[in-house]
Amino acid sequence: MSAHALDHDLEDLAATARAAMVRAVAASGAFAADPRWQQAFATVPRHLFVPYYYVSGVGGYERRWGESPDPRTRERWVRGAYEDTPLATRLRDGELLSSSSQPSLMALMLAELRVEDGDRVLEIGAGTGYNAALLSYRLGDDHVTTVDLDPEITESARRHLTAAGYHPVVVTGDGARGVPERAPFDRIIATCRLASVPRAWIAQCRPGAIVLTPLATGLVALTVRDREHAEGHFLHTPAYFVPLRGQGRPASEPVALGGVPRRARESDLFRFLLDLTRGTLDPQEAYALWEREGMPDRRRYGVTVGAEHAWAWLDEPEGPYAWPLPGSTGARLVEP
Repeated sequence: MSAHALDHDLEDLAATARAAMVRAVAASGAFAADPRWQQAFATVPRHLFVPYYYVSGVGGYERRWGESPDPRTRERWVRGAYEDTPLATRLRDGELLSSSSQPSLMALMLAELRVEDGDRVLEIGAGTGYNAALLSYRLGDDHVTTVDLDPEITESARRHLTAAGYHPVVVTGDGARGVPERAPFDRIIATCRLASVPRAWIAQCRPGAIVLTPLATGLVALTVRDREHAEGHFLHTPAYFVPLRGQGRPASEPVALGGVPRRARESDLFRFLLDLTRGTLDPQEAYALWEREGMPDRRRYGVTVGAEHAWAWLDEPEGPYAWPLPGSTGARLVEP
């Protein structure tokens, strides 16, 4: 195929690849909680939000670029943009700073956000702008705000959004502080990992709002009661995101697992419990709890944000198993 013919067919290729991606995401069940999101994914062109990205290989990262002089490289770029996989979009000294999340995970999060027409949504972590575009398609530009601390990220997100025809409000600032000038919000969705739930988010929500955020290696959906209180359970799915800049990185030092059986060391659910209780339970205490409670999955865990303290828990907010979240004031019961 000639370069001219390939360039002429690039948009057709993107449309075909996008339709295949949507079918794959639908087959995964990600749209189940709100099937209306399927049309957004079928319409918003993901490739416009990833003009280049990096694919890891044996020798490091390969850069795929939409303006490569090689037409076949451009074809690989388009096809890769519509694979159901996260795409590394910004690296510094080999460290991942920003990415476009896996489409099926994005779809699941948006569906679990349970938006209604007229809702005002705040996105924490602008990324490429793709998630904000999906929200804008569904709710309208005026109802969507996205914030990121890095001005380079917000500027590139604006460019991508403009190229795709969407114009939500893009703010450069510390996402942990929310965006009070755009409050109140009906929904807050974070696409970056946190150590705790910032109280500023709760304060900027209307009663009944939903806050969906990564925490530990999971996703917790909180329902806001008032400006100081929110509570909810984790979803079933694992989730791994780049840490939120500005809040401070969650602790990531290796944990010594001596004495913990191999089946626990290799279990994603045990690792989730370790991450959630880091600094409170040591690995042996966590393992004893995990065994005693029948290797609980993420849906049995939850988070409560109160006026004075915030804590994670197993089964019941006031039950025997509860662990303070970082930055919490006041004491909570901890049961090893």
